[in-house]
Amino acid sequence: MNKRSTYLMLSMAVLVSLVLTACGGGAAAPATGGTIKVVSDLPMTGSSLGQTQTIVNGITQAFEATGNKVCGGKWQIQFEAHDDASAALGKWDPDVVTANAKQYAADSSIVAVIGTFNSGAAKLMIPILNPENLAMISPANTYPGLTKPGKGEADEPGKYFPNGTPNYARVVPADDLQGAVGANWAKDLGATSVYILDDQELYGKGLADVFDASANEIGLTVLGHEGIDGKAADYKALATKVNELNPDLIYFGGITQNNAGQLWKDIRNVGYAGLLMGPDGIYEGAFLEAAGDAAEGTYLTFGGVPPSELQGAAATWRDSYKAKFGSDPEVYTVYGYVAGTLLVDALERVCTAGGSPTDRKTVRDAVFATKDFDSVLGKFSIDANGDTTITTMSGSVVENGEFVFSSLLGGG
Repeated sequence: MNKRSTYLMLSMAVLVSLVLTACGGGAAAPATGGTIKVVSDLPMTGSSLGQTQTIVNGITQAFEATGNKVCGGKWQIQFEAHDDASAALGKWDPDVVTANAKQYAADSSIVAVIGTFNSGAAKLMIPILNPENLAMISPANTYPGLTKPGKGEADEPGKYFPNGTPNYARVVPADDLQGAVGANWAKDLGATSVYILDDQELYGKGLADVFDASANEIGLTVLGHEGIDGKAADYKALATKVNELNPDLIYFGGITQNNAGQLWKDIRNVGYAGLLMGPDGIYEGAFLEAAGDAAEGTYLTFGGVPPSELQGAAATWRDSYKAKFGSDPEVYTVYGYVAGTLLVDALERVCTAGGSPTDRKTVRDAVFATKDFDSVLGKFSIDANGDTTITTMSGSVVENGEFVFSSLLGGG
């Protein structure tokens, strides 16, 4: 081979290399397919597990429905369930959440995160994933400030999106709706005065604040509003003080894992015979177990409808879930399934448009471009803030140690 031929071959090699580099290195790879990773981030340690394991089951169902493949079978979905709780706290742990978020951001094979369960966890995770354009789809977060301007703190939600473009969406209605329907339901139940407690976390306090504001707007007398220590040994002094004020209803904004069961026991043990109400943060078997007989008669709001009341395609899904896993789903399970199916739909749309399901920015944009998605809960869209357009709410009551559907509450 002469020097000229060698020179021409080297030049062609360099040219091909430059073209590939200009296309982003491995940009040609998406056409051949491969594996893409999706993770869930939920508290899988402590009493939340009874709820969160069913969410993981729902996500698994969604992916298995397509054989864990998308884009004509070219891409295999590798799903991993991660834990953001610690044994030390018995619930979600800020340190674990932050470590998980950094791990997801650094692992370029991860194209989406389904989570978190707790709004406080989302507050920490979103700004770590946002610079990497890594999409989050929550099946459970309801704090309004994560998405809605003017519904939380002054700098929310902008502070969660340092790159200027939201990467966080949710498939459940937010608490600005749930807190309001809770207050209206309290009035419908005959309450004229209320005392409000919260667990001082982002979700619980945010919900209680909305309930408080709504109660005042509709003419309920708010006798007091204070936070509790979720690690206290008991609440006897607080319960005695509140009981002496004789409110028609006591409202608690918070989660089971912040000692809601003990709070209920102490409230009832001091002789309070009025109404008790809480949000979907205590709408789980763990609360019934923790509160025992004190849970009887508790009214609960939920951003959706309970499994027993699901109709049509949702009822078919519920029955298939029970057949597969041998137990009834919890209230948030269907949202895990919906989050999984929404992500599959977004990935399919990316491929149909000629994009790569490995490109985080493209996947994020597809999630936010969701319009009239035909889910088992009905058609919905993801709006510009990342919120679902489904706003159906419901109320249930504890009877004989079980959650019993009562009525639909606002929304639509």
